[in-house]
Amino acid sequence: MAAAAGTARKAGAAPRVGLLYDERMCAHAPTTGTNQPETPERLRAIWRKLAAEGVASRCVGMRAKEAKEKYIVSVHVPKYINLIRNISSKDSYKQEKAARKFDSIYFNKGSSESAFLAAGSVIEVAEKVAAGELSSAIALVRPPGHHAEYDKPMGFCLFNNVAIAANYLLNERPDLGINKILIVDWDVHHGNGTQDMFYSDPRVLFFSVHRYDFGSFYPYEVDASHCFIGDETGRGYNINVPWDHAKCGDADYVAAWDHVLLPVAEAFDPDIILLSAGFDAALGDCMGDCCITPNGYALLLTKLLGFAKGRIVMALEGGYNPESIANSVCACAKVLLGDKFALNSPEMQPFESTWRVIQMVRDELKTYWPVLSSKLPENVSLRSTPSYIEGYNEAP
Repeated sequence: MAAAAGTARKAGAAPRVGLLYDERMCAHAPTTGTNQPETPERLRAIWRKLAAEGVASRCVGMRAKEAKEKYIVSVHVPKYINLIRNISSKDSYKQEKAARKFDSIYFNKGSSESAFLAAGSVIEVAEKVAAGELSSAIALVRPPGHHAEYDKPMGFCLFNNVAIAANYLLNERPDLGINKILIVDWDVHHGNGTQDMFYSDPRVLFFSVHRYDFGSFYPYEVDASHCFIGDETGRGYNINVPWDHAKCGDADYVAAWDHVLLPVAEAFDPDIILLSAGFDAALGDCMGDCCITPNGYALLLTKLLGFAKGRIVMALEGGYNPESIANSVCACAKVLLGDKFALNSPEMQPFESTWRVIQMVRDELKTYWPVLSSKLPENVSLRSTPSYIEGYNEAP
């Protein structure tokens, strides 16, 4: 199967793709000798790959700017912001003591600056894409953000970078004309923090596809299930596609796109897409134990380019195998630059469980999105669902 990026752009138009990488975000680092997968090597591996492939030189290079507190306070309480601002000035004992109060968090002397730079970076690239200065952009940021809640960090995440940028576009820059935002979270873990922040807001359509394993996969919360669809005026604007088990790959994710995300996105008609781009569902990443190939990610991204005039902001979330994350980000960057690719997936049959989950999601949402009321295709070739898969079930 062959696919080409740039379907929403005018023929012959050269895309201007922003690429933000800043070594200062590598100062946030775990103590030497600890078994901590969220390390600076994640960013550096991506950058080396993009440079070696000649991708970085084709993009518009950008440098990070720290987010102003008045923008962060739109999604996080002041007490929490003060904690992150001041934690790096504490001694290591106090940093470790503070980190133990939270779930899967560490602090060091570089954490404060890195957190403010990560949040500011996503604001910066989102603003330029929304203003039309860039056609799309990639923010290579860390620490990641989608688990961070309004009053606490969790799951390696300090500030919720994508949520901060979404609030900035909607509430601080009305002149940019961004009234509807689609947030797509393809990290293997549920974007619990982002979901909570927009759960009652119909201006934001939040879509998360993730391992759920009936509540036994991180973050171990029931609100990652398909039944959580939003509240009040936001009902129907929160979509969870929760996989039952490991080993889901290209075919499963493409099915979720074709039969849930894309029909709803067409009806929603977003002004911009913010992509919480975690790559821990990539083939070779033991934390997610899933099987998306680099060109599988490229195809998922290509399918999104048909919306919002191709205005997409990719913000890095998880992904803990340096080779997998580097190859996957590189494939996505080439899509945004307009390169063609061929999808040669080792397995293009979705699991039977995938089909069942998609049907449950559609049934839950069809009242709010009538386009989901139609029947799924019949006589689709499906893989047998494993009765049990021994997969990793660690914090991200």
